[in-house]
Amino acid sequence: MNHRAFFLLCCLCVLPLSALWTQRPVPDVVLQTLEGEKVHLEKLLADGKPHILSFWATWCAPCKRELDAIAAQYPEWQRAYGVELIAVSIDSQRAWSKVPALVEEKGWPYRVLLGQEAEVMDAFGFQTIPQTYLIDAKGRIVSSHSGYKPGDEQKLKQSLQALED
Repeated sequence: MNHRAFFLLCCLCVLPLSALWTQRPVPDVVLQTLEGEKVHLEKLLADGKPHILSFWATWCAPCKRELDAIAAQYPEWQRAYGVELIAVSIDSQRAWSKVPALVEEKGWPYRVLLGQEAEVMDAFGFQTIPQTYLIDAKGRIVSSHSGYKPGDEQKLKQSLQALED
């Protein structure tokens, strides 16, 4: 067995497999508020509380269903876990003007930001939306999932609960 294979085998025996993909810092991308201000994601996450990052688009039906499902539980999550959800639209810049109206129509209680699709997807390494990350109070990604099916919000709640343990 060569040295690299032996090292990999040792790592797999010591670390849980999920640790290879999580517990990594969030990439610092520059986003924009609905008012046009530039913000660094790293600074937003430096407030010492957990965050949920949800990447979505106005044309994405599963994205809207996920954000709707979370909205019903979000006030409880904020009280119980101190979490903040940041919904990042990766619509094209031409479609950014549609975002505020949709957010208002839906009544989403989240901080909503705008991101450049290619830059955000490349920095985080995802290919489909919705893409959701749970970030711990230290700014590390602790879990993620792609897509949405009913019940995924319950799994997210379980991950939030696990942060408390």
